[in-house]
Amino acid sequence: VLGVVLAALAVLVLSALAAVRIGTTVARHRTTAIRTLSVLTVVWVVCSVSGLQVAGAPVVSLGAAEFMTSRVQMVREGLKDKQEFAKEAAVDDFRDTPADQLLTGLRGKDVLFVFIESYGRSAIEDPAMAPQVGKVLAEGTSRLRAAGFASRSGWLTSPTAGGSSWLAHSTFMSGLWIKNQQRYRTLTSSDRLTLTRAFGRTKAWRTVGIVPGVTRAWPESKFYGLQNVYDSRELGYKGPKFSWSRVPDQFTLSAFERLEHGKPDREPLMAEIVLTSSHTPWAPLPRMVGWDELGDGSVYRPIHLAGKDPKEVWKDPAQLRNEYRRSIEYSLNSLISYIEKYGDDDTVLVFLGDHQPSPNVTGAKASRDVPISIVARDKAVLDRISGWSWQEGIKPGPDAPVWRMDTFRDRFLTAYGPQPGAAAPSSPPR
Repeated sequence: VLGVVLAALAVLVLSALAAVRIGTTVARHRTTAIRTLSVLTVVWVVCSVSGLQVAGAPVVSLGAAEFMTSRVQMVREGLKDKQEFAKEAAVDDFRDTPADQLLTGLRGKDVLFVFIESYGRSAIEDPAMAPQVGKVLAEGTSRLRAAGFASRSGWLTSPTAGGSSWLAHSTFMSGLWIKNQQRYRTLTSSDRLTLTRAFGRTKAWRTVGIVPGVTRAWPESKFYGLQNVYDSRELGYKGPKFSWSRVPDQFTLSAFERLEHGKPDREPLMAEIVLTSSHTPWAPLPRMVGWDELGDGSVYRPIHLAGKDPKEVWKDPAQLRNEYRRSIEYSLNSLISYIEKYGDDDTVLVFLGDHQPSPNVTGAKASRDVPISIVARDKAVLDRISGWSWQEGIKPGPDAPVWRMDTFRDRFLTAYGPQPGAAAPSSPPR
């Protein structure tokens, strides 16, 4: 082992020394070096064009040259994008907004930002899925209306598709276009004002995160400024794991009710909730059960055993699309049912998809649009966004406005900031 370690170190050291020696020699014999390089370049071109081989192997490898060229280009693009992002991030119209002027139109409300995994435009408009999902949304609008809730909907364009949900979440919350991991790392190491931080800055809300997809330490939670974060280990779930999704959506929402929303004499809540049952591979799937039957999640064991094998589902494109559709229906029904049962006059729900599912479901030419809806009983909440031209109900139509996801933060903070002639209301404990 010691010999291997020493050999590895020797390679690194000797390679560096060799590079230095070559550089010194070239500098000392500049004219000869240039002539030699010119001759070698001509030889390389001739060998490349003629396809000359020795012992069956090409003398010149275009693949290696192309590989190096592509890597150099990637580095250049990465540096350019880093500079562009720095300029974008330097602009923040709300960075210095006083706390008493933030979110005055929502004081005293419980504001829930709920992400539905892989809930994209295709689920609503693809002919193979639209009738069933459309029925859930139409019935959901009616159910919510019967419970006293009104709703408005539109579209957002996500920076990602088929995965990398954290890019969409951070884009939505920060108001910056987070299209790659480099931007994400830069953002989460900054002090950018996110929506969650804005609520926290006011001191008028308790801010919490419900993230069942997180299974270990999540240092980025500090960036979002959440006072308390409940991951998959803290929701009290003892049932089976549904493939990637560790906790069924209905149980996640029930845990939020038990841990935070249902507590007496609490202060208003701002919660970021991530629903994961519609995460690939969409099998096996949970189903709705009675809210009082959830217990510790053991009720899901027979449901899990009766579910489909993901390997079998992915062998059949038609079945794959069908199971994806069913997962979206389950997530929507879980959320609608939760608001029916536990929502009240002070509930404001903002729910959206994070990105489209994989091309296996949508096809290669699908857009990156996702639906977004705002639901509330208080008419004044929806009056604040009357200028957005969003459509009534929780199903956006084909003509509903389409915004880039990074524009939502500023629109939301503007709509729910101080209005002309209005004083900021106080927000006493509930």
